[in-house]
Amino acid sequence: MDILIISIAAVIGLALGFAIAKTLEKKQASNTIASAKKEAASILKEAKAEGESIKKDKILQAKEKFIELKSEHEKVILSRDKKINDAEKRIKDKESHVSNELGKNKKLNKDLEAKIADYNHRVEYLEKKQEEIDKLHNSKVQQLEVISGLSAEEAKAQLVESLKDTAKADAMSLIQDTVEEAKLTAQQEAKKIIINTIQRIGTEEAIENCVSVFNLESDDVKGRIIGREGRNIRALEAATGVEIIVDDTPEAIILSCFDSVRREVARLSLHKLVTDGRIHPARIEEVVKKTRKQIEEEIIDIGKRTVIDLGIHGLQPELIKMVGRMKYRSSYGQNLLQHSREVAKLCGVMAAELGLNPKLAKRAGLLHDIGKVPETETEVPHAILGMQWAEKHGEKPEVCNAIGAHHDEIEMNSLLSPIVQVCDAISGARPGARRQVLDSYIQRLKDLEDIAFGFGGVKKAYAIQAGRELRVIVESEKVSDEKASNLSFEISQKIQTDMTYPGQVKITVIRETRAVNVAK
Repeated sequence: MDILIISIAAVIGLALGFAIAKTLEKKQASNTIASAKKEAASILKEAKAEGESIKKDKILQAKEKFIELKSEHEKVILSRDKKINDAEKRIKDKESHVSNELGKNKKLNKDLEAKIADYNHRVEYLEKKQEEIDKLHNSKVQQLEVISGLSAEEAKAQLVESLKDTAKADAMSLIQDTVEEAKLTAQQEAKKIIINTIQRIGTEEAIENCVSVFNLESDDVKGRIIGREGRNIRALEAATGVEIIVDDTPEAIILSCFDSVRREVARLSLHKLVTDGRIHPARIEEVVKKTRKQIEEEIIDIGKRTVIDLGIHGLQPELIKMVGRMKYRSSYGQNLLQHSREVAKLCGVMAAELGLNPKLAKRAGLLHDIGKVPETETEVPHAILGMQWAEKHGEKPEVCNAIGAHHDEIEMNSLLSPIVQVCDAISGARPGARRQVLDSYIQRLKDLEDIAFGFGGVKKAYAIQAGRELRVIVESEKVSDEKASNLSFEISQKIQTDMTYPGQVKITVIRETRAVNVAK
């Protein structure tokens, strides 16, 4: 019985425990569900809030985009309106301009018709006057023939006889002028030799060809260039061979030397030293050495560029170097390299016109003055010296002869020689190419033209060919053909008596008759 009771009590206890467990489990599940529902509600609420925020942002962005597109559209519309207004304004201006031009053209047509009518009236009047003058002239000629007892042809013959003595005197004057011109040419050639010698052997008197000015930022640099007890300036003069003059000239130092290459080396060396700031004898020697090497490379580069520009091939390196050195030489104030390039181009053109080899002519023209760039002093004329150098470096005999004969030092034996001589004279004789007094030259041309205007019937006068020719245009109504010949003679006599000029002046009188009509 006890066991049964214990068993029943155990079963009842298990049933109660199970019921209690189920009850607790249901209560926990309901709590979990309530918590989940609460959490789900919270999530839904946050999602709705976030959705509303995103919706507001998107709406705001859409509004901004709309405003931006609207603004751009309005700008485009305003721009188009402005262009349309400008176009309308231009069209109105053009219409106004066209109407004004039409009014002017109408007025001009009326004036032209009036002038044509007046011109026709004057032509008729002049034709009548011309007939009367011809009749009067014939009557006068007949009266003169009756009075003199000679016909017009006989009178002309006597006049020609009387003018023969005058013509002989003019011929003698022309011969005398030619002789004087030859003497003057001889004097000019002698002066040319003297000037050439002076330029190749520099002296203190040739100041404009021997001096360069080096500008300084301040006068304080002068003391550093001179150095303690003058050691820097002495080292610079010894290294470059240039005399450096430091005087009271503000912010400037004068470099004096007849050799322009040395002056350029000294100028560049000074520039490097002043820029660097280290100025002492050892540094000076180093900089001058580097600068001299740089100048030599630049000379070679200039020579190469020159021969390439002119289309000259196969020139020896030593001759290319001489061509480059021409940049630092001058001939009567004209840069030697520019002069040689010009002569080469002229020779090429002239040789092509004559059917000769233009490349060979260019070669001779470029090298014709290489004798003016010796590195050592010599007493040989520059034409002969240039010919010797060309022969030494394998140039053709025609080129060598053209170089040596361009100042008549030797006999010409090829057609290139006179071409080079003529082109050299053309390049040097241009007004302004070489040193001369420009004011006196312009005044001489003006005086020539003024003399022509002093005669009646002269319409225009032009002094051309550097004053060697005077062309006079006369009015055909006032000056006849016979009078034009006499006018040329009278102007030449006036120039001979009133002016002093080198060489000869050719007077050309031009008379032209034009008949112009308009077909409508």
